[in-house]
Amino acid sequence: MIDHLSLGISDIVRSTHFYDHTLGALGYQRLSADDSSLSYGSDEPKLWLLKTARPVIADPESGLHLSFVASTSAQVDAFYRAAMDHGGSDNGGPGVRESYGSGYYAAFVVDPDGYRLEAHCELA
Repeated sequence: MIDHLSLGISDIVRSTHFYDHTLGALGYQRLSADDSSLSYGSDEPKLWLLKTARPVIADPESGLHLSFVASTSAQVDAFYRAAMDHGGSDNGGPGVRESYGSGYYAAFVVDPDGYRLEAHCELA
């Protein structure tokens, strides 16, 4: 349904550092970059990060978050570690979330701009 998503960010260098490592842990890569934007995906951009003077203020009570597909629980673990090591903060460490389903394995982090992110996979 969704072709791509764009988010405003406050600092290109900081976001490059964070997203290169965090999304890289899931097998995604930076596909483009310049002074005003970054894009990430596998074959084509799916997430655009746009430098703006007024990014949407992240609100932890809004319910908004982005969830990225991981192939394995090891990728979910690597996503979480990369986020913690590159400027993110914890919002729920890796593990099975029984309330989401018996095989739902996920980790939750907050990026440097305050956006809530998740990586998840289904355990067999």
